[in-house]
Amino acid sequence: MTMTTRSLMLLATLMASPLASAQQVDPAFASCLSTLQASAARQGIRAERFSALMAGVQPDPSVLELLDAQPEFSTPIWDYLAALVDEQRVDDGRAMLAQHRALLQQVSAEYGVDPATIVAVWGVESDYGRVFGKRPLLQSLSTLSCAGRRQSFFRGELLSLLKLVDQGDLRGEGLVGSWAGAFGHTQFMPSTYARIAVDGDGDGRRDLVGSIPDALASTANYLKRAGWRSGEPWGMEVRVPAGFAAAQAGRTQRRALADWKALGVTSLQGDAIAVPGLPADARAALLLPAGNTGPALLVFRNYDAIYSYNAAESYALAIATLADRLRGGAGLATAWPTDDPGLGRRERRQLQALLAARGHDIGQVDGMIGTASRRAIQAEQQRLGWTPLDGRAGRRILQALQAEPPTAAVPAASRFTLPSNYNTLVQSPAVRSASKVQQIQGVTSGQFQGLDAWLIQTPQGSAAISVFGGQLLSFVPKGGKDVMWLSPRRAELPTPIRGGSPVCWPYFGRQGQSNDVPAHGFVRTLPWELKQARALADGSIELTLAPPVLDDLSLRLQMVVVVGATLTQRLITDNAGTAPATISQALHNYFHVGDAGRVDVEGVDGLDYLDKYENYAQARRQQGPWNLRDPRDPGRSDRIYTQAGGRYVLHDPVLKRRITLETQGSRSLVAWNPGAEAAAKMADVGDGWRDYVCLEAANAGPDVVTIPAGGRHVLQQTLSVQPL
Repeated sequence: MTMTTRSLMLLATLMASPLASAQQVDPAFASCLSTLQASAARQGIRAERFSALMAGVQPDPSVLELLDAQPEFSTPIWDYLAALVDEQRVDDGRAMLAQHRALLQQVSAEYGVDPATIVAVWGVESDYGRVFGKRPLLQSLSTLSCAGRRQSFFRGELLSLLKLVDQGDLRGEGLVGSWAGAFGHTQFMPSTYARIAVDGDGDGRRDLVGSIPDALASTANYLKRAGWRSGEPWGMEVRVPAGFAAAQAGRTQRRALADWKALGVTSLQGDAIAVPGLPADARAALLLPAGNTGPALLVFRNYDAIYSYNAAESYALAIATLADRLRGGAGLATAWPTDDPGLGRRERRQLQALLAARGHDIGQVDGMIGTASRRAIQAEQQRLGWTPLDGRAGRRILQALQAEPPTAAVPAASRFTLPSNYNTLVQSPAVRSASKVQQIQGVTSGQFQGLDAWLIQTPQGSAAISVFGGQLLSFVPKGGKDVMWLSPRRAELPTPIRGGSPVCWPYFGRQGQSNDVPAHGFVRTLPWELKQARALADGSIELTLAPPVLDDLSLRLQMVVVVGATLTQRLITDNAGTAPATISQALHNYFHVGDAGRVDVEGVDGLDYLDKYENYAQARRQQGPWNLRDPRDPGRSDRIYTQAGGRYVLHDPVLKRRITLETQGSRSLVAWNPGAEAAAKMADVGDGWRDYVCLEAANAGPDVVTIPAGGRHVLQQTLSVQPL
């Protein structure tokens, strides 16, 4: 990174003196803020308003290191596109097109930009609203305004952001985004936001953080103003002749189509170039993003509009090719010039799970290849005798680890003895909250189908959580049907509740346990307590719950549940002891379906599984989606998918919806339905077996978790629903 001597000195000062309090303010940063306050005043922001907005803002020197490390310029294009235009993003994008069809048609008619391109920008920029960035915007932009290169640019962005907050478009509290200041569903910079954003939902505000209509309409407006031409393509894949001079390629080197034909550029099939929808005098540029041996693309005016959104070829190609996939296209036909293609997020999670199963400490299995994952890959590359040891997550290392024989044996978790206070606690009266939890709007104590429960109501959805077992009983997205199945013939308490999402902890089933302890762990039959409830900025509600402390057990458990348009659960296990502890666990989801026999579950193709009906004797490889029509195991299932990828999609043609289960910190997926014969012997199931499918976010079978003394493990799942 190249910085001036003055910037280096200021960076050192910021790092040494982080504005910890008003009494110890770094003089250099304070002087910079004073200058910024004067500039803000000239733009109509009063001094007291500036001080209120910037109160407590501290510099973040880490953002300076990112100025010259943007992935669009430092990542091989085949890795960049593999991560951004993967099957997961394509599937989710098509779901967004269906879910927001009416809105997108209206926006497209107004601005002349097709729905697939708008949604592609949304998908690449924030994964359809899932990833806004984590850095406080005021902190990042004030740091970049006071140190490093491009200070003038970032000062303009900071002032634009302050004006947006001051005039009421945004709320300053909790505003986060990328390190460089982009934020919202489609990651506008503040100055772009000020110029381009529109009020798409008619509420009088331009809110690209909390309003999908505002964000999608503003994106279309941006592309229109960047020169988008309705009905024209962004480009097309072509073939260049042998010996083509690569110096003639480049986005700014425009020629008439007739000139490219004269130079020997043809369609992929070798025919003359024909581009419906373009005028006869259309000009185009030729891109060779990986040289003459990779894909070649002729790009037109609309490509330039996409490129202006973020001036990088790889970024623009990600938007363009994702849009093509959302329209039903197959993607680029020409292979990239590499023998080790990049991985999508699903394959990256598979790779991380394989690394974790080999004892590498990689953190969460989330598809994000960070430093810990790269170090683990380097260790495996060294073991395999490969060079260079680059730590790259490519198909070669994934296939090498997949080819090694899987471990079929199911190791025992730590053997747990029955806590001395367990039987007393099981018989304890239900408690909704033994602590003084502040009452908030949207959370009440009541009953759900005869069970004492916390009832959560948000603008985006509702949920119910049982006091007995801390068990999720219901999750209903706004306007939809319940995601969970709850047995209508359940037994009286303290018999475990059949349905919802039981918490199995600190062991799953009887894995490694004797018959002296209850199946599926200690906490699903205990009264839980509500420790905290709070409303989040997006309208969702977060609850923190915990079972009572168990004697003779060094492990502590708490569960955080966030209810909104989606539902997220986190099981947080802390080891308060002096020795490592090994656990297995699961969130045992009973998903409500129209007919279990007609359901398909994607995300397991190619995974190894252990079958309980074979006593877990041999690992087998899944072919295609999971369903109860599998000839190996027709009409029933009890499988542990090991080293699983962490994202599964349940397709329900009867209820016309798909349920997406995304997990982190979970190395296993359990797929279970007893089928008709076994269900007939279960008093609380019977013919209800057709009404549910169990997909369990788990660490089970060989995928146990060892938590060091003083350590923590988090198992997380997120449930979302989209129409088919």
